[in-house]
Amino acid sequence: MNSLQLVQTPDPGSQTDRNDQVSDKSIVVPKKLVTVADSFKGELSWFIAPQIPTDSSIQVQEIIYNVHKYPLISKCGYIGRLEVQPLISSSSKVLKLENFPGGPETFETILKFCYGLHVDFKPDNIAAIRCASEFLEMTEDLEEGNLISKTEAFLTFVVLSSWKDTVTVLKSCENLSPWAENLQIVRRCCDSIAWKASKDAPTIEDAASNQENWWFNDVAAFRIDHFMRIISAIRAKETKPEIIGKCIMQYAKRWLPGMDEELEGLRGYGHGKSNLHFTVFSGKEKESSAHSKQQKTIIESLVSILPPQQEAVPCKFLLQMLKMAMMYSVSPALTSDLEKRVGVVLEDAEVNDLLIPRYQNGDQGKTVNMNNSSEECTMEDIDVVQRIVEYFLMHEQQQMQLQQKTAKFNISRLLDNYLAEIARDPNLSITKFQVLAELLPENTRSFDDGLYRAIDTYLKTHPSLTEHDRRRLCKTMNCEKLSLDACMHAAQNDRLPLRAVVQEQVKLRAAMQEKEPAQSGIQTEQDENQISATIDIKTLKAELENVKSKMVELQSDYFELQQEYEKLSNNKPKNSSAWSFNWRKIKNSFHTKPAGVETGDGQDKPKTPNQTRSKETPRRRQSMS
Repeated sequence: MNSLQLVQTPDPGSQTDRNDQVSDKSIVVPKKLVTVADSFKGELSWFIAPQIPTDSSIQVQEIIYNVHKYPLISKCGYIGRLEVQPLISSSSKVLKLENFPGGPETFETILKFCYGLHVDFKPDNIAAIRCASEFLEMTEDLEEGNLISKTEAFLTFVVLSSWKDTVTVLKSCENLSPWAENLQIVRRCCDSIAWKASKDAPTIEDAASNQENWWFNDVAAFRIDHFMRIISAIRAKETKPEIIGKCIMQYAKRWLPGMDEELEGLRGYGHGKSNLHFTVFSGKEKESSAHSKQQKTIIESLVSILPPQQEAVPCKFLLQMLKMAMMYSVSPALTSDLEKRVGVVLEDAEVNDLLIPRYQNGDQGKTVNMNNSSEECTMEDIDVVQRIVEYFLMHEQQQMQLQQKTAKFNISRLLDNYLAEIARDPNLSITKFQVLAELLPENTRSFDDGLYRAIDTYLKTHPSLTEHDRRRLCKTMNCEKLSLDACMHAAQNDRLPLRAVVQEQVKLRAAMQEKEPAQSGIQTEQDENQISATIDIKTLKAELENVKSKMVELQSDYFELQQEYEKLSNNKPKNSSAWSFNWRKIKNSFHTKPAGVETGDGQDKPKTPNQTRSKETPRRRQSMS
């Protein structure tokens, strides 16, 4: 025979269909390496056919390879060292390669190389072959041009010069730990990707979003540890924090599906005889512990690599990450760091983003039954928002010391709207509500209308409050800061214990408006006159332009009628008087100035002789009649 075959044979006593277990793979080898078939009872085996018998057996996972010692020992230092051991000196023993990188598929490629056959290096198999060659110690000391040197050359000069090939190789390294890490394949791929991404980012910084983020999807496909290595390398190259933040957001969107899902929150309240029952839903069923652990690892990793700059990621993303962190019970240090970051940019938050459900023991959805209306039974996690507001106030105080612009007035509206939302929770204690309402300094709110709305909602939801608690709650707002509409509404509100005080406030404001009506009236009148004058000026300008265009047309008609009049006067002198009367009528209508139209400088034009004669037209008309 001119060629031999490497075949896989099943156990002769197996009941499995023989055609399903036999696979032929043609391998061209030197004729002197011809071997005879050999099989192992109860196991799959490989052999080189058909003349020279094999003298060694190697097992990779569940597959046994019947091979020749010489080709492998001449190129694999690991097999050569094991061959001298008495444990495997007998041909009846099988050499087991535990945790072989790449598995049987890669080992078959190694066999082809050892038998002198052609091996194709590709981006999806080069990392596994490189790790396997290191495992078998296929160094240059045994043979020049051995597999380690060949794979290193392909990685360095072919793979790392291409973005697509580098991404493919790094993706294949996820199943080659720790060999890929120890051989610096992961580090080299991460550095190459980071260099290419940071190099191209400044050139397309002002381009369209889809061009700027061209590399985000590729990087977001990696495992979290490889992604962190890439981001760390990109940050070391002084890439803008906004770009890094967008890449992190893209990764979170792909690997944390709960990020984009709005929590349904309080599904409903069910009142029993002696307890309050409510359920927190997240829209997803309880996940397995392995998946939850993976999600927790991703969250902790992403939070740890967030750029410290405020403009890196928006406040909405930080609050989404905070919800996920509380859902999966990440470390308290990272949760606290997220709360502080949210506090710095709290002015950009929205009310719905602050509605953070209360999770217990990291469960994604949990039914809570409480016999007593304790604060721990509230639907929303009020303590988190309280800490965030406190961090915000601390940051604002530092900004005031640095004489920088603050945003306390923006935050007051946000907090009042949040209070109005949580006031609907029947299990929210008055103490917790009052503490949160009094967090902001008194001079922060320019109006207390939002706070009044929140208090009124709380009183409506908690009708069983005592008169003392009602008065205590109403003391948090300043009646003098209520608008007139809010005062009138509060004066008729039966739920307010301070209704009499508000009524007096309404009377006082009415009296103040009567004492100073003139000033406000004058100001209003001046504003109205200014608006009216502006409208009149625009109208007059439009009319003037219209008159000018009509005069140009009449000028043209004037010359045409004059010529026609002269012709008719020469041909028909008898009708001279009638034509003279009609001509004067047309002529006078042309020269007469429209009423109320002035020149551009605001003065009337001097009267022309035609205009003077036009005043005589009515008298002549009467005499002719």
